[in-house]
Amino acid sequence: MIKKVAILGAGESGVGAAFLALAKGYKVFVSDAGGISAPRKQQLTAAHIRFEEFGHVSGEILEADEIIKSPGIPYSTPLIQTLIIEGIPVIDELEFAYRHTRGQVIAITGTNGKTTTTMLTYHLLKTAGLDVGMGGNVGKSWAGQLAEGDHDWWVLEVSSFQIEGFNQLKPKVAVLLNITPDHLDRYGYKFETYAATKFKLAYPMDEGGHFIYFQEDDTIRESLQNKSIRATHYPVAQAATNAPGLHVAKGSLSIHWNEIEFQVRPEEMTLQGDHNKINALCAIQAALLAGASESAIKSGLATFQNAPHRMEPVATIQGVQFINDSKGTNVDATKYALSAYGKSIIWIAGGVDKGNDYEALLPLVKGHVKGLICLGKDNEKLKKAFRGEISQITETQSIQEAVETGLRWSESGDMVLLSPACASFDLFKNYEDRGDQFKAAVISLKEKITS
Repeated sequence: MIKKVAILGAGESGVGAAFLALAKGYKVFVSDAGGISAPRKQQLTAAHIRFEEFGHVSGEILEADEIIKSPGIPYSTPLIQTLIIEGIPVIDELEFAYRHTRGQVIAITGTNGKTTTTMLTYHLLKTAGLDVGMGGNVGKSWAGQLAEGDHDWWVLEVSSFQIEGFNQLKPKVAVLLNITPDHLDRYGYKFETYAATKFKLAYPMDEGGHFIYFQEDDTIRESLQNKSIRATHYPVAQAATNAPGLHVAKGSLSIHWNEIEFQVRPEEMTLQGDHNKINALCAIQAALLAGASESAIKSGLATFQNAPHRMEPVATIQGVQFINDSKGTNVDATKYALSAYGKSIIWIAGGVDKGNDYEALLPLVKGHVKGLICLGKDNEKLKKAFRGEISQITETQSIQEAVETGLRWSESGDMVLLSPACASFDLFKNYEDRGDQFKAAVISLKEKITS
């Protein structure tokens, strides 16, 4: 009997899941509460996959044997609750994809640094000549890729939203970078609930698995005292006393694992900043476990190019450097960005507040940030947090005006940093759209000034 699967959400993950389900012989129906983009509708139509948009109204949803939902749809949504009551399993695209791979999975999560660490791990394995693919919350849908072919290894960025929908997905290697407050509006404003979701990634692992984590993260360290994770533990840290195997020694990465021992100096890698040293150590440990050699790892660290929108240089205008960190969507991510630069900064921040506590940024702001430009529809909390700490504060809903104000407030040697510490959905489609508009505004201003 042919199984029926209904897919809620027609974004990258939903359409990818639809194509994998179709390839595996399922009867497929796609439903989206909003509009489906024209290119995706063309894809679905060409594959003879039925769909609806602007509402989950079809009775076919309740007739499905299984539901694959978009990670953005909370389990608390009335429709999802109805499905659960009806006894219809509700899973994530990655959980569905996992059933259809023969490859081994390196799954990477954490509040910040997921994309960088995922891309770096993939790059190290690729440089080592391994058969590897990349998916999850970065790049193309894992399910969509599996519809076309498989790999020996898959490096996946996984968010807490995606982990909620895991049941059987068991990584060979799980990486937990850090846990700091984020998405608290999704978790009833309870940090402990959010943290527990992150740890759910490692629970299915057995003694044959490998669990890499940042030992000096307070939440991770304290949680591990009360959680039973059967996989072999691999701590990384800044201090050698906390992680003798992989740590930072006099600014360099120090690696000692089994019979392999080497160091990587800061000038030998493209990633900069203390937080990226931890990201790199986690990626190196994962690559070693997958079989990468010291020479391949060193080569990969020297040639890696980070994702757009994460501390991305855009242009220099009249001696002022413009940096796009639109992916800095929470306080901790912005903390990393502010701490990575020693320059005098004009900071562009704001958007949809997710229960932010800005107190952690105060030490980084004092003496470093000379101006704050609030880019959002509701800036009161942001302005209140830094009033009296930053001498110049203004607000705007125009990215072009923000960029022009940033240059006007600056002098040669300063930096204009877009690192919002907030979600983007008030003024932009997503953080990529915000970053792209920022880059376009900077380039436009440069052309205007130099023409």
